[in-house]
Amino acid sequence: MTGTPRALVLGGSVFVGRNLVRTLVASGRQVSVLNRGRTPTELPPGVGHLAADRTDRASMQAALAGTEWDEIYDVSGFVMAAGGSDIDNLLDLVEGRVGRYVYVSSIMAYDQSLVGVFPWTEDLPTNRDGTGTYGGFKAVVEAAMLARHEARHFPVTIVRPAAIYGPDNNIYDMETPMWLRLRQHRPVLVPHGGLVVGSYGHVDDLCEAMVALATSPVSTGQVYNVTTDGVSVARYVEVLAAIVGVEPVVVPVPDAELTRIARPVFGHLFGVRHHALMATEKLRRDVGVLPRWDLRSGHQQTYEWFLARGWADLDGPLADPVWRSSWDFEAEAAFAAGLGWSPGAGR
Repeated sequence: MTGTPRALVLGGSVFVGRNLVRTLVASGRQVSVLNRGRTPTELPPGVGHLAADRTDRASMQAALAGTEWDEIYDVSGFVMAAGGSDIDNLLDLVEGRVGRYVYVSSIMAYDQSLVGVFPWTEDLPTNRDGTGTYGGFKAVVEAAMLARHEARHFPVTIVRPAAIYGPDNNIYDMETPMWLRLRQHRPVLVPHGGLVVGSYGHVDDLCEAMVALATSPVSTGQVYNVTTDGVSVARYVEVLAAIVGVEPVVVPVPDAELTRIARPVFGHLFGVRHHALMATEKLRRDVGVLPRWDLRSGHQQTYEWFLARGWADLDGPLADPVWRSSWDFEAEAAFAAGLGWSPGAGR
């Protein structure tokens, strides 16, 4: 394959895929997107579109027939957990016709019994929960790809991000509701003394790392953690509050009270299930990739996008059909009231 690099994005309609398409276009690549075309998305000028359903082999075969790609970026893997697609079928369709296949996995592909063991490096055990769970599905797909690389030199590179944030984030229990809590002086419920640690990475840094890995001579057959800052929940709230310019109304949740929570009243990353820190030395050593955004600057840019989006005065929750994550400020306020908080506290 010669000339302008040809890149195919599997997905490309929301968040990571959308930002990846922009990154690839800016790099000068000839870019196409393959998805079902059901999510309204305005692609940048010159970006091609292939319509296919990954759960339908005939549909994929028709869309990919006669095509060759320098790079394929697979960012639509979670949908497949629900759809039951066979990853081997997809790899059969592109094997021998792709220069590099970059698969977006997740921190959840790690064995979750490692929670609280710091840091997580790429050689640690993976999730054994099976394809019925998000992390288990990611681990199964990773294993299939790496086995194919071992047996037939399939040119795969796997990236494992942690918490991804930034413009277009469609996981609506992360920074979007946090901006609203802070702006509207709502209670910020914080369990476990705010000591739960997580790794946060800007979507642009993830996309730029993937593009760099796709052209690296040493990354084939390798797995890379891709993220930036590891911080406690307490620090996360502090940084976002400083960006908004307010004092956060933090309501600590005693451990004894956690058993009576019937529905989510704080972001999913605040719980002990996500108490993990990812190491990124391998990415820096092999590819020399350094992030452009730290926690403060990345969230400052995201907050400016949030304001430009017109969401500063949202009067109701947002929801995404894939992730099904959202917020319920009334439930949060009711739980906070049970802990002694009252409206107007902390203003």
